[in-house]
Amino acid sequence: MMKLRMLTCNHPVPPDRYNDRVEEHLRITGFYHVSQIGIVQCQKALVNALIERWHPDTHTFHLPIGECSVTLEDVSLLLGLPTDGLPITGMTMSSFEAMEAECLLQFGVAPRREDCRSSCIKLTWLRNLKENLELNDEISIQRYVRCHIMLLIGTILFGDKSGYSWGSACLAHLYRALCRASRYNCKEIDGPLTLLLGWAWIRLPYLSPLPREPRSFPLANRWRNWERGDRRYRYLKLGHFRKAFDELQEGQFVWVAYAVDRVDPNIIPAEIYMQSVVWSATVPLVSFECIEWHATDRVR
Repeated sequence: MMKLRMLTCNHPVPPDRYNDRVEEHLRITGFYHVSQIGIVQCQKALVNALIERWHPDTHTFHLPIGECSVTLEDVSLLLGLPTDGLPITGMTMSSFEAMEAECLLQFGVAPRREDCRSSCIKLTWLRNLKENLELNDEISIQRYVRCHIMLLIGTILFGDKSGYSWGSACLAHLYRALCRASRYNCKEIDGPLTLLLGWAWIRLPYLSPLPREPRSFPLANRWRNWERGDRRYRYLKLGHFRKAFDELQEGQFVWVAYAVDRVDPNIIPAEIYMQSVVWSATVPLVSFECIEWHATDRVR
């Protein structure tokens, strides 16, 4: 008998809205598409059932039909994040003074100590700063975009317009969150759960809620506000998904989930496919000190 353990899912709030005047800047930075994702309600029982099947040594889910995993292809198509470019790394700031100086450089204003928690800036400070910025010149627009991106990714300062692989960083954090959550004494999971849920729903369509916007991009938006049309799904229990995974048959898992008969290629922006050359790469995924292995050779 498997011990019943339900982790708390720390699901992020939906992306903040932004002024239409900064749209082109968001496209340049690679955060335009992910800014379009709305509220994707979490299904806690499904997340817990997936964690039980996760093997940290291989970064794969072990199912009766074989090993499978979330890959850079899923990140690109589900979230619309860039997956090719410079690694997300650099100097980290461990003091309030260093963070204060960096904020002055990036935003033109520094937070007070009460606006911070340890060496982290509270998102409320960034949100207030963003809402009060007047977009009357290029400098104020850039500061606004940086605030918006900080609100999207939570912790990483964005200082220029270089082409970074934010998709790799996102996937590295999902792998790390799954590895931590698989420990017997862990009580919660955070990280990009929208990515995890979207992956499960597009690969296991018979276990997904009814998609409300099937022609939307990023593809995670298929399930924007799904609970409004499929309330029954919200209350499915852990036992339901455990049983489904135990009895999974060949053909129920969609290995080629983004084929033309499943996803209309006309809704995928051209720049997304331009990065497909790295989707099968067996490489480390880097986000500062978080480095996880993209073991596509195990699932391709």
